[in-house]
Amino acid sequence: MSSDKHPLIVIIGPTAVGKTELSLQLAERMEGEIVSSDSRLFYRGMDIGTAKPSPTDRARAPHHLIDVADPDETWSLAIFQAAARQAITTIRERGNLPFLVGGTGQYLRAVTEGWLPPQVKPDPRLRAVLESLADQHDINWLHAGLRRLDPQASARIDPRNVRRTIRALEVILTTGRPFSAMRTRGASPYRLLTIGLNRPRVELYKRVDERIETMFAAGLLEEVRRLLDQGYTPDLPSMSAIGYRECIAVLNEKISLEEAKQKISRATRVFVRRQANWFKESDPAIHWFDAGQAKLVSRIETLVKHFLSTA
Repeated sequence: MSSDKHPLIVIIGPTAVGKTELSLQLAERMEGEIVSSDSRLFYRGMDIGTAKPSPTDRARAPHHLIDVADPDETWSLAIFQAAARQAITTIRERGNLPFLVGGTGQYLRAVTEGWLPPQVKPDPRLRAVLESLADQHDINWLHAGLRRLDPQASARIDPRNVRRTIRALEVILTTGRPFSAMRTRGASPYRLLTIGLNRPRVELYKRVDERIETMFAAGLLEEVRRLLDQGYTPDLPSMSAIGYRECIAVLNEKISLEEAKQKISRATRVFVRRQANWFKESDPAIHWFDAGQAKLVSRIETLVKHFLSTA
């Protein structure tokens, strides 16, 4: 264990497992600040459909990398990595404890594992061709092509995320090498304690469905209508987030509200399984906890304090 590295507490787990509340309670108890590694939380005005921490939640502990971009801006992996590391440094300089929290495995790994994102410049002409192909075919067509060329990369990219699929194909076609092989790793700049939350899958899916109902009751359709009225178009990468595409279809009278809820539920379940590809329960570097167990916060607080005392 290298004592010259600053400690970073990482909280991972699938959507709807309870990461937000755990991180808030730990931050309150331990003079912590929260750095979000959830790429859906970057965008201003996209609050309900992303289950963004509420203003009340954010008043309980300082948060970073939430509401940092408009929906028509693109935050690349490299931009996020630099911003997250700067936020962690700032937190340490204040004498507080940084908690890196989220469910976007690629973004989280980029920070904790010292990833060096592929140094392949965008090719506008190639990208335009791929975007045109994406428009001509259904949402899974490009992703199927990626799966044939680089199964490892495709397993970690949501088929709905056309922007990331195109980027992976762009790198492969430009270099002739798999996108998954282009992610080089440096040494982690931090001393890590990774805490994983999980629940039985049936319980997790029930929480997902309850969250979907809560989102619609809170005004998800109105949120999406407002974004469209502000000029944000359905083809933006941000608007492909789970929930937003389905709401656009409802507003365009292509599907019913109940159909949208079913589609969101199915897509979220697929996303939960995809998240599990990034963080395995067999990984010895992750301390897994059942999110429903008694005295969860106290047990994890004890673990964190022991970790900090062994620097």
